[in-house]
Amino acid sequence: MKMSRAQLYRRIDQAEDGEWEALIQLAEQSPWRQKYHIQPVAGLLNDPNGFAFFEGEYHLFYQWFPLGTGHGMKYWYHTSSADLVHWKNRGIGIAPGGPFDSHGAFSGSAIEKDGKLYLMYTGNTRSPDWIRHPFQCMAVMEPDGIITKLEQPVILKVPRGYTDHFRDPKVWKADGSYYCVIGAQRLDNTGSVVLYRSPDLMQWHYAGELGTDLNSFGFMWECPDYFELDGTGILLFSPQGLPPQGDRFRNIYQAGYLTGRPLSLMDRKFHHGEFRELDNGFDFYAPQTTQAPDGRRLLTAWMGLPEIDYPTDDHGWAHCLTLPRELSLENGKLMQRPVRELVKLRGRKTEVRTVVNDESLSIAELAGTAYELLVEIRDDGASRFGIEFRAGCHERTVIHYDHAEGKLVLDRSLSGQSFALDYGTERRCPLQLRDGALTLHLFVDISSVEVFVNDGEATFTARIFPERESTGVTFFAEGGRVAFDAIKWDTQY
Repeated sequence: MKMSRAQLYRRIDQAEDGEWEALIQLAEQSPWRQKYHIQPVAGLLNDPNGFAFFEGEYHLFYQWFPLGTGHGMKYWYHTSSADLVHWKNRGIGIAPGGPFDSHGAFSGSAIEKDGKLYLMYTGNTRSPDWIRHPFQCMAVMEPDGIITKLEQPVILKVPRGYTDHFRDPKVWKADGSYYCVIGAQRLDNTGSVVLYRSPDLMQWHYAGELGTDLNSFGFMWECPDYFELDGTGILLFSPQGLPPQGDRFRNIYQAGYLTGRPLSLMDRKFHHGEFRELDNGFDFYAPQTTQAPDGRRLLTAWMGLPEIDYPTDDHGWAHCLTLPRELSLENGKLMQRPVRELVKLRGRKTEVRTVVNDESLSIAELAGTAYELLVEIRDDGASRFGIEFRAGCHERTVIHYDHAEGKLVLDRSLSGQSFALDYGTERRCPLQLRDGALTLHLFVDISSVEVFVNDGEATFTARIFPERESTGVTFFAEGGRVAFDAIKWDTQY
């Protein structure tokens, strides 16, 4: 049932008697609760926020509306982990309701300074006639985990030339100063990113817009994130309003990146190449990165999209986060691999080697609902080959390679309860086999799959909603022979 605006913009302490408890009970009964992904106890999860390593733990917050599955009064919900695998719920991190975040604590980021973790976020407010007024706010987390919001915003106004779509600060330190990028919309309704500079995280000075070649590229750029890898500057952002271009930009909104020379912090020029999508699948948005103590650049994202109804909406909860990924740069392209710590999820191991010759072969030993599956595939003349998983009498999710097209395809047309059909049921990416070989590394959970292709060359992320009984795995080949070498680990959490 759709909520009214008044219902959506309630705080959790304004819930009716028993409402919150009933929502939790409803969510617990959902057949699509995940086993090893971060998900809300109830309510709606969206953007990851404040991803940081602090006091010996990774801290990861996410946008959360507790009282339903619509986008209403947003909180920051706090999770933490010592190993990026086992996450514990820490409760509300930032609660809205003050004069500068009266209608939600929107997205932002975290940075350590002087033994404390500073959380910079967008405070969302609305006037009586529902005009948006954003403020960039700050909260501070002590080593004991206590979080206190500062009374005043650190950035009070939207700079001239931009609308009130102005949000999602991502902060970092360079050359003795602090910087942040903020997603913005120009007055001509085009998206951009602006830069601020601070000596102390408290006093912020507007430096100007980041200079890119994308002067008319969607109507809003959300969740920007700037960092450098191997001497290369990388700008992540989530542009809204891009029309589809062939196999690109097939979702309602996109998430991707630019690479180029390191950003010139003095003149804000960013000389870059083409915009590339980060993920080739259906459900990947608002990514955020952090740096691990060992220097690795880590990324997680919302496994979902705005303005889409999902099957769990009727079950009192919505969405999850992707597994953390390690980023590296190869030939100007970001490679994404599952963080190495995920080996801790591995339970019982099963190995299968088989050759399929113009047929489909069900592999009973690989059946399951939550597992890791690594498959080395060697093609010997097949026109099409691939894997069906979470397969049942009438359901299956399929990833296959089409030789004629030279593309890898993820097909969820029969993945169970359907949704977002306006945006199609297949996602494709161009891919060249390496001496006839293809590696697919799947992390299957109760209602999702994350596929890592050729050791991070491409990824496909998708929510799927099959029946519990749909557990089968099938290898298939058409028009030739294909060898499959598979290792499956049941996940234990």
